[in-house]
Amino acid sequence: MRHSQKSAPQVNAGSMADIAFLLLIFFLVTTTISADKGINRKLPPNCPPGTDCSIEINERNILRIVLNSKNELMVDNERIEIEDLKAVTKLFLDNNGNGSCTYCNGTSLALFSDHPEDAVVSLSTSEDSNYATFIAVQDELSKAYYELREVYGYAVFGKSPDKLNAAEIKEIKQAYPFILSETNTK
Repeated sequence: MRHSQKSAPQVNAGSMADIAFLLLIFFLVTTTISADKGINRKLPPNCPPGTDCSIEINERNILRIVLNSKNELMVDNERIEIEDLKAVTKLFLDNNGNGSCTYCNGTSLALFSDHPEDAVVSLSTSEDSNYATFIAVQDELSKAYYELREVYGYAVFGKSPDKLNAAEIKEIKQAYPFILSETNTK
């Protein structure tokens, strides 16, 4: 006797593949991919060639900025708002404390730097500091340097920053070098 076997109905796999493909396209199109935020900085070498890194820095040439765990900003042990950081940084950098800077517009205060080339900005942050606040502080520091460099470009070359050539940009960056020391506090 012959046993007849009934075959189970089969599902058309072609249409399943089409549906999966359509779902994949749907999720690719509707998903938003957040852009990475960060700081465009080139890390310097530990000690540039031909430079003596053991030289002590005069205390007046260091602008000490501290961002604590409560996201409060202190500059030289005085609490300030982030919006005021750019102005304080510009005063510090453009001070002309020792009178040797021919392009500085500062008032030669004893509290601030001798020369922009000697000025160091020291930024200390707490491990609990908010990253957004840290970025805001970095932005204010960058704005200060950008504005000083822009004024220098107009004074020396008579040009806006977007019309400068590579040699002129290099000279401006040497006049106001962005020397930043970053540390974490405990």
